[in-house]
Amino acid sequence: MPVVFSGIQPSGYLTLGNYLGAIRNWVEEQDRFDNIFSIVDMHAITVPQVPAELRSSILSLATVFMAAGIDPARSTIFVQSDIGEHAILAWLLNGVTPVGWLNRMTQYKSKSAKQKEQTSAGLFDYPVLMAADILMYGANYVPVGEDQKQHVELTRDIAERFNAEYGETFVVPRPLIREVGARIMSLTDPSSKMSKSEPQGAIGLLDPPEVISRKIMRAQTDSFTDVVFDRSRLGLHNLLTIYQLLSGEDAGSVERQFAGKGYGDLKRSLSELVVESLRPLQERYRELEAESGYVAGILRSGAEKMEPKARAQVALVKERMGLGVE
Repeated sequence: MPVVFSGIQPSGYLTLGNYLGAIRNWVEEQDRFDNIFSIVDMHAITVPQVPAELRSSILSLATVFMAAGIDPARSTIFVQSDIGEHAILAWLLNGVTPVGWLNRMTQYKSKSAKQKEQTSAGLFDYPVLMAADILMYGANYVPVGEDQKQHVELTRDIAERFNAEYGETFVVPRPLIREVGARIMSLTDPSSKMSKSEPQGAIGLLDPPEVISRKIMRAQTDSFTDVVFDRSRLGLHNLLTIYQLLSGEDAGSVERQFAGKGYGDLKRSLSELVVESLRPLQERYRELEAESGYVAGILRSGAEKMEPKARAQVALVKERMGLGVE
């Protein structure tokens, strides 16, 4: 089966946007692809972190993955930093990555503008580490949102340049971007992506029902009254997209359901739908959380499975580049 690599940072607050744009698709495609899921904690330290909170977030994220339906028997889950070859390969790839390519990365520009003098070298080099993550295991596809597509394109450029200079070594991956639901927007600012860094505009996967309902009822809409899919009406379109994805109905069916009704009806129905959709995940999360050591054991097993592949890939890259002694 084609290999798919997915990485997500352990920042401690996964949103409904993460679920609808990524995690739910990962679960549904476990029998179509050879799925590799990495908790990319080394990416997380490119910005300041509280060590104890970061370690707790790693375990929580893995628990959410499994509660959502990621099956360790069909997919591999591991923590990035448990396999040191990711850092080694990133350094080796730095040798073929022009600084000009990294200067064009829009995410670096936006994040460094906020951090200014506190910007780390790791934040600048983040895309090369991401390339190492992907190229390490011969990934054919990388599921990403539009905001990460540029990083996958850079990964392709790095792989092609390395292959041209040193011989065919890396599989050149493709971004896997879904048309519907790939980008769920903030409830408070529907011009921006729903983000764990803005919890007031985001629905957390572990938020209690009353919090979910309160956030949805306060979601930004507009001064119109008809409930229709209209991309120019950002807040309404976002709510309808979430409803469509969770209900499984097509756009026409959703519009007919709310014909003659107002935004209040939509928000109340959406609140109930989100709460019920997340209930099984939240219940399974609590069950896994109560099984002491189980999730940590799954992560260790995942690292043990992937480490030989990582060692072999790094050894090949070093040999191609002329490093070490024969």
